[in-house]
Parts: sequence; structure tokens; C-alpha cells
Amino acid sequence: MSFDELNLIQPILRALHEEGYTTPTPIQEQAIPHVLDGRDLLGVAQTGTGKTAAFTVPILQILHQTAQVERHSHSRIRCLVLTPTRELAIQIGESFAAYGRHLQLRHTVIFGGVGQLPQTNALKRGVEVVIATPGRLLDLMNQGFIDLRHIEVFVLDEADRMLDMGFINDIKRILPKLPTRRQTLFFSATMPPAIQELANTILRPNPIKVAVTPVSSTADTVTQSVFLVDKHDKPALLQHLLSDQKIRRVLVFTRTKHGADRVVKGLAQAKIPAEAIHGNKSQNHRQRALTNFKTGATRVLVATDIAARGIDVDELTHVINYEIPNEPETYVHRIGRTGRAGASGIAYSFVEEEERAYLQDIQRLIRRQLDVVGDHPYSVNDVAPVLLHGGAPIQKPKGPAGRPPRPGRGGDPRSPRPAGGDSSRPKQQGQARSGGPRAASAPAKARPSGERSAGSSQTAQNGQSRRRFRGGNSR
Repeated sequence: MSFDELNLIQPILRALHEEGYTTPTPIQEQAIPHVLDGRDLLGVAQTGTGKTAAFTVPILQILHQTAQVERHSHSRIRCLVLTPTRELAIQIGESFAAYGRHLQLRHTVIFGGVGQLPQTNALKRGVEVVIATPGRLLDLMNQGFIDLRHIEVFVLDEADRMLDMGFINDIKRILPKLPTRRQTLFFSATMPPAIQELANTILRPNPIKVAVTPVSSTADTVTQSVFLVDKHDKPALLQHLLSDQKIRRVLVFTRTKHGADRVVKGLAQAKIPAEAIHGNKSQNHRQRALTNFKTGATRVLVATDIAARGIDVDELTHVINYEIPNEPETYVHRIGRTGRAGASGIAYSFVEEEERAYLQDIQRLIRRQLDVVGDHPYSVNDVAPVLLHGGAPIQKPKGPAGRPPRPGRGGDPRSPRPAGGDSSRPKQQGQARSGGPRAASAPAKARPSGERSAGSSQTAQNGQSRRRFRGGNSR
């Protein structure tokens, strides 16, 4: 199926084609017709599935067509999108700008952590779409800047993360301000009981249910490899890998905030530019770090899982699990940020002895045994084999006793393996992503992801958004 078969209007089709997209992702193919029909929708989908485009595209069409018959529609807020983070709000705003570039519809993005004057000025000029985080939205509602009485479409995105971040009470304060006659689109990566209860509260009876990408699946386009390494050699191994300039843009995951800061400090000492994002960083810092990463000013972004959720970055070639997660589902979410919608990507996982059990859990979940890279300077050769998925042992390479010194102990940690080392295992080479945002079976540049940095927008964020177009997609 192509977008031409989804009954979309020509201005939107033209924008999609200009972006290089012709084929919808599964969630877009399933959701767009029902949203255009005015149905409430419950979508269970991870980031990187094209979820954002699945609602931005039909909402743009609905608002455009309604505006043709309603004289005062341009002076009213007609669509509200609630999202848990500033970063995701900006990305959704960029999607509205990209797909609605040929329509006379205005939107703005509202979030806390910055001055409100640019945001209130945008509201005074008049917008049809508001993308907001709950706290700042309530602030501006209480000040009389926002009137939700004319909302036609309400979107609640990443509801499970709203719950994790403590926003459910804020949402419950916002809901009574919405008209009862509205269309509601509800998206969540998971459906715990509290989220199911919330969905039942705000959706009309018998909503359309769309579920895609089971959490236990990983994209075939992501090459996954394991590096068995001593805990104390992880900093040196990371520096060794990053000496390869083929790794153009890499997202490094740690389990803790302090761990992320330690990684960045070590990379800085090795003259490798890197920044960290996590919950202890201010919103301004996180947005600045993300902007630097997107534009290529920073090559390495180190993140915790909560901070990274919703990140959408052009041409993300590599994900490195500096510390593998203790929840196997989190591994799937992490590596899903590269190799998106059919484009190629690389995922490396550093595994120390105490993390072997986590690795076994991951392999059971994804139902495959990951390749082990033995030919690297910090390969572990003094521990017993570990039984992994299917009961197959991983044998440690019979390397030499000597190894390059760790950072801070003299020498170059990125030096090649000493002569005489085992080279029986082929070294995993980083490869650049190619192609566009596609599903695994689609041709290149066929599918939009939605969580994208594209277009120009009337975002009230002190000029931090940039006009950007991309042929590839990354969440």
C-alpha cells in the first residue's frame, strides 16, 4: 500500500513525497484511515514505528478540511497533543511542520524550563494545534492564555511514561477542561493496569485498537554484537571503538546518571567530544546536548534509559550498551534507536562477568544468540564459558597475556592488539547507515517515522528549533 491509497489530500501527499516517503509503516497504514473517519484510537506502539506520523498526518487533514467550512477556526485551539517531555514535544511539532508545510495551519510547542513569553506570544497570535507538556500547559491555562473548549482532537502520547514521571494527576486536571464531544487518540508503549484504566476513562466505547512491533523483536537491519570485557577495561574499550571514524554518531547507554557522567569525563580526557543527558541535567542542558548531537557538533551522546526515550536523531549509526540493562525489554528499546524502519545500524554491548545473566535474559527474549567479538584488545580470557540462548557456550579467545594499558596507566588505549593475539574471529566493522526511514521489507526512503526533526515551525522555544530535512530516520 502507498500513501496515495489512504485518501490523503494533495498538499499532504506532496509534503510526504518531498520528504521521500511513499509507503506507510504498519501503524500508519492501520491508524490513518480510522483517524480520518473520526474514530477514537488506542495505539500500543514503541517509538520508531512511525507512531507520530500516524496521528499528525490525519490530524492535519481533519483540521484543514474543517477549516474550509468554519469561519473562526483559525482563532481557536482545535487540537491538543500532550507529551511527557520537552524533547518529544519539539519533535512532534517538527512533524506537524514537515507534513503540513503546504497547509495554512499554525502550531506551537509549550514546555517548562524556559521563559513563557515566546510561548504566550505565539498563543496570542493564534494557533490551531498546541503540543504541550502537562505542567506548563496547566500554568498557562491558569493564567488564562489557553482555552480548550474548542478542542476537536486530543492526543495523549506515551501515556505509560506519563505515569512513570508522575503526570497522571496533571492529566486528570486537564481532562475536565476538554469538550466531551471530541476525538481522542491514546498511545502507549505498554499497557499496565493504571494505563488501561486511564484509557477506558478518556476513550469512547469500542475504540479502534492498533498494536505493532512486539517488544521481544529486534530489527533485522541492526547488527548486534557482544564484547566480553572486564569492568575496569570498559572505558578503554569504548575509546578504542570510537577511534574508528566510521562510527559517525553514537548513542551510549548507561544504567545510572553517575555512570553517564563518568563516561563523558573519561571521553573528554581522551579528547573525544561527548555530552550526557539524564534526569539530573536541566531541560536547557538536555536540549542543548540533543541539538549538538543532531547537528553533528557532538559525536557521542551518553544517556540513561529514561532520558533517551523519545530521542530521534538523524543518521544514528551506532548504539553502544556500555552497561547492558537488567530488564531485557529495555535492550530492545535501546537498540531500536538505530536501524530504524529498515535502515542499517550497529549495536554493541559491553558485558562484564556480573552482567552475563542479563545477557542470557536478553537472548531468551529476542530468541537469538548474539555474536561475540573476540578480536579486540580488551577481550576477557580468564573466565569460564557462559551458556547463552540455546545452551551454546561462548568460548573466550585464547589471547596473549599482555593487553594495552587502561586509560590513566600510560600508553595509548586505542593501540592495536599486540602481535600474537588470536585473530580467528573476524573483527566487527562499523558500517554507516544508508537508505531512508523504511520498514524491513520496504524500498529505501519509503516510510516516515514521525518522530523526526523536519520542517520549520512556530515553536515557542527561544529559537532552538532548526529547519531540517532528512532522508533517514533513527526512534
